[in-house]
Amino acid sequence: MLYFSKWKAFAILAVSAIICLMVVPSLLPSKVYDSLPGFLHRKIVLGLDLQGGSYIVLQVDAGELRKGRLEQLRDDARRVLRDAKIGYGGLNIQGDSVQVRLRDAKDGEAALTQLRTLAAPIGGTLSTSGQLDTDVSLSGDVISITPTATGIQSRTIQAVSQSIEIIRKRIDQLGTTEPSIQRQGADRIQVQVPGLQDPSRLKALLGQTAKLTFRLVDTSMSAQQALQGRPPTGTEILYSQDNPPVPYLIEQRILVAGEDLTDAQPSFDPQTREPVVTFRFNTNGARRFAEATQANVGKPFAIVLDNHVISAPVIREPILGGSGQISGSFTVQQANDLAILLRAGALPVPLQVVEERTVGPGLGADSIRSGIVASVVGAAAVAIFMIATYGLFGVIANIAVAINVGMIFGVLAMLGATLTLPGIAGVVLTVGIAVDSNVLIYERIREEARAGRSAISAIDAGFTRALATILDSNITTFIAAAVLFYIGSGPVRGFAITFGIGIITTVFTAFTLTRLMVAFWVRWRRPQRVPI
Repeated sequence: MLYFSKWKAFAILAVSAIICLMVVPSLLPSKVYDSLPGFLHRKIVLGLDLQGGSYIVLQVDAGELRKGRLEQLRDDARRVLRDAKIGYGGLNIQGDSVQVRLRDAKDGEAALTQLRTLAAPIGGTLSTSGQLDTDVSLSGDVISITPTATGIQSRTIQAVSQSIEIIRKRIDQLGTTEPSIQRQGADRIQVQVPGLQDPSRLKALLGQTAKLTFRLVDTSMSAQQALQGRPPTGTEILYSQDNPPVPYLIEQRILVAGEDLTDAQPSFDPQTREPVVTFRFNTNGARRFAEATQANVGKPFAIVLDNHVISAPVIREPILGGSGQISGSFTVQQANDLAILLRAGALPVPLQVVEERTVGPGLGADSIRSGIVASVVGAAAVAIFMIATYGLFGVIANIAVAINVGMIFGVLAMLGATLTLPGIAGVVLTVGIAVDSNVLIYERIREEARAGRSAISAIDAGFTRALATILDSNITTFIAAAVLFYIGSGPVRGFAITFGIGIITTVFTAFTLTRLMVAFWVRWRRPQRVPI
């Protein structure tokens, strides 16, 4: 156990040194760090509780989700009945159902068969549960189409999953580092953005659905006349974002939707020098946009974002290039944020902010200071105890523990992990576990020496026979850390990650680095007795 070939000794020292050196980029100033080669761009990111930032919890708007599902069922029912040439006298939303009143009750079974095609299996076509997301029933000449509770719940889960990806795209384009975006319960999303001190901008960015549509402005009457009377069928009143807001009479028919956008960038209008957003459509969107502008030259059309009219220019000539620009008296930041929203795509359902808070950098600095003080005091107490109890071997153990801590931070830097205050607690706890491994080895060496073995034989036997005990204790501890990581979230996961990495590096240093240093000392001094 005490023999090391030159290559093995070199490999142990090289691995330890390289991993410890990975911490260095995290300690460098930003300018120096940016000048490093790409493969060295690995650093430890401080969490929300250490560097400050914004924390927001978003919740799926269940009412809007149900409303959207009912409107979709209404439109689909109209299409299905029209294709099947089944007459109906009424088709509208009543409460939590879509009600279809047939003109002829004899068409009831045929209509029921057609409308049941709107119900889909929960979990997709591959689902084996047999449950459907919609209930379709017939009573006399009225058919009721009702989304089931399980179906709404399934759509909520899907909406949360889709929203997480869209939120991630939006935040990534803000240029922030290591945001944490994760599901919280069935219908909530927790967002943490370290380093972002403007929660109002984050809230505005995440709270918008960003559903963009291009529609015609109805010129058959003015918006004021529509407000005083009744808007024509197929139109609605929408308002601009001006102060005071300006009403527009907008056709409900969508010419082109935001789903056909491939890019959106902030820019400046070459004539007015005002901030604008330029956009580009995909092939399908460019074709539809060209057809719409060709057929409506001289008519105003509205650019609508989340049911607000951004602008309503007049189509002067056909727009055939598949690109254009949106203007609306934007500031530079508003234009940039709108471009981010359009590039990331629309949320499947509105999200409500149910909790928000900001952690200031001063509080984060206090947390770092407290964590450093706790770490230094704990490490100093452990180091004094080891030296007082085991003398020279205690010094060797302290060196191994220091390298162990350096390796923990090195691995965190290599992974680009986020360090939180509970993570620092995990490092401090690892120091105790690392020392515990050395205590087991040294106590075993003492027992072997008391049993009459020579110094070298006792040291060798101590390392050999302590191996199984240390492996057992660290494996069970690692399992506990893995369970914490799997079940926990947020700070608990931060603790579990650093603790788990610390267990692995502890086993490595106890049975390679500590043993290598002891082996060097034995070869150098050839001791006649064990110095502990």
